[in-house]
Amino acid sequence: MNLPFATHASASQSPLRAALRASRGALLFAAFFSIGINFLMLVPPLYMMQVYDRVLSSRSEATLITLTVITLGAFLAMGILEVVRSRILVRVSGRLDSILTPLVFENVFRNHVRATGSSRTQPLGDVAMVRQFVAGPGLFAFFDLPFAPIFLGLLFLMHPLLGFLSLGGSVILVLLALASEWTSRQRLAEATRHNVAATNFAETSLRNGDAMTAMGMLGAVKRRWMARHERMLQMQAQASDWAGTLSNATKVVRIALQSLMLGAGALLAIEGKISPGLMIAASIIGSKSLAPIEALIANWGGMVAAQQAWRRLGALLRAGDDEIQPMSLPAPKGQLDVEALVAAPPGAAAAVLRGVSFSLRPGEALGIVGASGSGKSTLARVVTGVWPAAAGTVRIDGAELGQWSREQLGPYIGYLPQDVDLFDGTIAENIARLGEVDAAAVVAAARMAGIHELILSFPQGYDTLIGESGNRLSGGQRQRVGLARALYGQPTLCVFDEPNSNLDDAGEAQLIEVLQHLRQRQTTTLVIAHRPSILQYVDKIMILQAGQVVFLGPRAEAFARFARPVVAPTVAQVGAAVG
Repeated sequence: MNLPFATHASASQSPLRAALRASRGALLFAAFFSIGINFLMLVPPLYMMQVYDRVLSSRSEATLITLTVITLGAFLAMGILEVVRSRILVRVSGRLDSILTPLVFENVFRNHVRATGSSRTQPLGDVAMVRQFVAGPGLFAFFDLPFAPIFLGLLFLMHPLLGFLSLGGSVILVLLALASEWTSRQRLAEATRHNVAATNFAETSLRNGDAMTAMGMLGAVKRRWMARHERMLQMQAQASDWAGTLSNATKVVRIALQSLMLGAGALLAIEGKISPGLMIAASIIGSKSLAPIEALIANWGGMVAAQQAWRRLGALLRAGDDEIQPMSLPAPKGQLDVEALVAAPPGAAAAVLRGVSFSLRPGEALGIVGASGSGKSTLARVVTGVWPAAAGTVRIDGAELGQWSREQLGPYIGYLPQDVDLFDGTIAENIARLGEVDAAAVVAAARMAGIHELILSFPQGYDTLIGESGNRLSGGQRQRVGLARALYGQPTLCVFDEPNSNLDDAGEAQLIEVLQHLRQRQTTTLVIAHRPSILQYVDKIMILQAGQVVFLGPRAEAFARFARPVVAPTVAQVGAAVG
C-alpha cells in the first residue's frame, strides 16, 4: 500500500520506497482495522432502524435492552480498533522518521558544504511534516475513503433517490477538493520557498551578530528579513483564505445534504416506499458516505504540504544515491599528489584555482602564501575533500579522493579551517571529534596544541561545556581547541588554514613546536599563512597568484629569490613579496 503523497514516486526514489516497504506490513494491518471500523460504523443506523421499526411498534423493552447492549459492545470494539489503528500509524511514522532522518541529515550536510545557499535544515522539517501526516487524521481519511462507495451502494439499495442525492453531494465535495488542490498547491509551494529563504537569511545574520551590532546594521537586516517573511505570510494567507472558503462551502453542502436526505426519506416514508426506521438510517449512512471526503478536504492542506515534502525528499535522496560507497583502502601514509587541479567554490561560474600541481612525500611541510582571493582556502578545501575538483586530481597514497571512504579517511585528516567552529558539548568531546572520547589521545592532542594547562584551569577541566559554536571561549582559545581537534588521533595529513591568525606570541611558538613534531612523526602538512613568520619551519613554499602557481620550491630558494640580500633575510620579506 502506498501513502497518498507517494503516488508520484519514481523508481529512482529507492530510499523513500524502501522506507515504505519497511512499513508495508503495519500499513496493511492499519487498513485491515479500518475495514472493521467502517463496518462497525453501520451499527448506529442499524440500531436506529431497529428501534423505530421493531421496538416502538412492539413496545418490547427486552428487545430494546438487547439491541442497546449489542450496540454498546460494537461501539467498544470500534473504539479499541480506532486506538490500535492510531498506535500502528504512530509507530509507522516513527519508523519512517528513523529510516529517513539519518539519510536526510547526511545529504543536508553534504549539500550545505558543497552548495552554498542550499536549503540547510528544510529537509529535516520535511521529514517531520511527513511523520506528522502519517500519524494524523489525514491518513485516517485516506484509509476510510474506499468505504464511501460501499455506503453509497447501500443507499441505492434503500432507494435510488437516496443514492442519487448522496452521489450528487459526493461529486460536489470532490469538485471542492479539486478546487482546493488547484488553488492551494502553488501558493503553499511559494510560501515554503520564501520561508526557506527567510530562515537561511536569519541563520546567516545570526552568525554575523557581532558585526551587525557594532556597525548598527540590525535595522537594515531586519527589513530584509521582514520582506521575505511577509511575502511568505502573504502566500500562506492566500492559501488559507481559499482553504477556509472551501472548507465552509464543504460544511454547508454536508449540512444541506443531510437535511435533504432526511426530507427525501420522509417523503418516501409518507409514500410508503420505505419505513421510518429506514429513513433515519439513510440519513445517518448518507452522512457516513460523505465523512471521508469531508475529512480529506479538511486535511487537504496538510496532505498537499506532505506531498510536496515527500517530493523534495525524493529529489534530495536521489542526488545522494549517485555517491557510491568506495571499498576500504589501507591506512594512508601521507603521500599527497595534486595534478592540474582546477577548482571553484560550489555555484561559482569562474575557476579560482587553475592548473595547480605539486607533490609532497610523507612528513614534508608545504607553506602556501598569496594575496587574498588567490585560492589558498579553496585549495585547502579541495585537498581535504570538502569541495570537489572541477578538473584534475588529488591523490592520497596514489588513490584519488573519490576512492576513499570519508569515514575511513577522515580520522587520518587533520583540518584547521580559517574560521574555527566548535560544537555544543565539552572540550573533550570537541577534541575527540564528537566520537568516543579516548582520554589519552585527547590529552596528547591538547598537550601538542599547548592548551592542556589552560583546560585544567577551567573548573570542570576537559568536561567544561563550551556552548554553541564554542561561544564561551575566546577566539584564540577556540583556535587552539580546533588545532587540538585537528591533531587528535595522529593524522597523516594536516591542513592548517591561517592557524596563527588568532594566536598570541606564546600560541605561535606552540604552533611552531607542532610543525616540528609533525615533521618528526612523518605527517604531511600544508600551512596557509598571511602572517609568514612560520614559513621558516616548512620544507617547501608555494606562492599563488590569481589561482595559479607562480613559485613552488624549497624554502631556501624562496628566501633567496624574494628576500633582499641582507645578512639574515626575514621571513616577513617573503610575505611582502607575495602580499
